[in-house]
Amino acid sequence: METLEGAELCFPHLLNASCRRPTHPRSETYILLSSISVLTVALNLLVIISISHYRQLHTTTNLLLLSLAVSDLLVGLLMMPVEIVLTGACWLLGDLLCTLYYVVEFIITSASIGNMVLISVDRYVAICDPLCYPTKVTPRRVKICVCLCWMCSVFYSSLLLNDQLMKPGRYNVCYGECVIVLSYIVGSVDLLFGFLLPITVLIVLYMRVFVVAVSQARAMRSHVVSVTLQPSGTGTAKKSEMKAARTLGVVIAVFLICLFPYYCASLAGHDTLITASSLAFYIWLFNCNSCLNPVIYAFFYPWFRKTIKHIVTLQILQPDSCEANIL
Repeated sequence: METLEGAELCFPHLLNASCRRPTHPRSETYILLSSISVLTVALNLLVIISISHYRQLHTTTNLLLLSLAVSDLLVGLLMMPVEIVLTGACWLLGDLLCTLYYVVEFIITSASIGNMVLISVDRYVAICDPLCYPTKVTPRRVKICVCLCWMCSVFYSSLLLNDQLMKPGRYNVCYGECVIVLSYIVGSVDLLFGFLLPITVLIVLYMRVFVVAVSQARAMRSHVVSVTLQPSGTGTAKKSEMKAARTLGVVIAVFLICLFPYYCASLAGHDTLITASSLAFYIWLFNCNSCLNPVIYAFFYPWFRKTIKHIVTLQILQPDSCEANIL
């Protein structure tokens, strides 16, 4: 009986202090989660290779897409595999590495959200103030903003988890557990700066972009009608308006669907216990945003489909392929 009980423990030699092994998920669950991780890595790696290799893609907007792809790649490369292992296994790497894992997770997700905000600001300036865009948004300024985004993410995450870093494993009740606890105040701060402010900025900026895009489409329609005296521009204008509305809706909806459940615990008004098992569904939903980001921000660009073809067919290995006409 003692042998059977010991087999169910993370550390059988610590009968009174060891955690019980979590139940193993079904094999279908492992396959699904592994597929999401591989897809996240593959899509973001394609974005990184495309923007880094082809010289025509070295633009200010694509620098932001590159930073977003790097943060999302790290989600699929570091965070998702660890969470897959922890869904059916004990934490065997010690309290310090447990805390550092969550710090890295906060850094990566914060950087990803920050990059999305930077992209929305870039699109706002490009569409609402196109004449001043080349002078306001320069490569040097974009690089500085990207560096500040990552530095702020490191500072923000370290500040949120300062108590955990000072005393790793302070909330663990047994050996083999990896737990961090966000107090009500810390959870509220994270809710404000990690979710409410970014989504507010995204909504305000994209709504402004949408209004300007619709106005431009209507102006183009009026110009076409006045010049050609034909109503054919109506369909084109309506198509442009619907495309702008659909893109806006997809960006906001995906962000809300993926991030809102994760912050429900903060909205509930009590301390937030974060473990790989108790919040597994919400964490994976949160991380799925990193898989969808390259689809939303890159697959809408024709050049991305063209670079995928070049990479898959190995044309990227040809001499001077970086000078290829992609746009």
